[in-house]
Amino acid sequence: MGMMIKFKKSMMQTFEMTDLGKMRFFLSIEVLQKSEEIFVCQQKYANDVLKKFAMSESKHVKSPIVPGSKINRDIDGAMMDDTYFKQIVGSLMYLTATRPNIMYNVSLISKYMSKPTELHLQSTKRILRYLKGTTSYGIFYRKEREENLLAFTNSNYIGDKDDSKSTFGYVFLLSLGAVSWMSKKQPIVTLSSTKVEFMAVAASACQAMWTRRVSRNLTHSQDNSTVIM
Repeated sequence: MGMMIKFKKSMMQTFEMTDLGKMRFFLSIEVLQKSEEIFVCQQKYANDVLKKFAMSESKHVKSPIVPGSKINRDIDGAMMDDTYFKQIVGSLMYLTATRPNIMYNVSLISKYMSKPTELHLQSTKRILRYLKGTTSYGIFYRKEREENLLAFTNSNYIGDKDDSKSTFGYVFLLSLGAVSWMSKKQPIVTLSSTKVEFMAVAASACQAMWTRRVSRNLTHSQDNSTVIM
């Protein structure tokens, strides 16, 4: 808190500015702050996205993707308007700023923005239908909870049937709230599930080192090791 007050005073001495108090809304991200907790979400933006693409009255589904389904290039499928498809995907990408739970699905459909088909559009609309019932979801941070960085990582061996590449991802938690997350297709074709897991853990370890360094610069140091689950 002292560092923040000192920073604001130094900025006011250099620039003409007004202190509006605690942040409540910034670039479509809603911030609800209390003395012991902070909650960030994009509820208004999510509702605007649903309204923009005529999905406000759609039926809610419990998962953003059909369990066990695989999405491919669908070469023989009916082609769709790529501009419209890109608008939906772009809006969903911005939602991942506070919604790690749709990161994998949005990254998956973004691969087909150049030549989207009816299959890809339906997969995208399913994410919107999932969003319909979860607009209030976000990230919750609570003071004086677990202060050590904790990571979870996973991968799917040969998850992409088009090029036989695997996808891996991770999420880092601090005070039980997500602070960093990613879902990415690996750049090479791995020949075993062991190598896929190794690459996923190696990428997570690099991210852990970077996140710990940033935390240290923000006066939050951690002496013991970071656990990667």
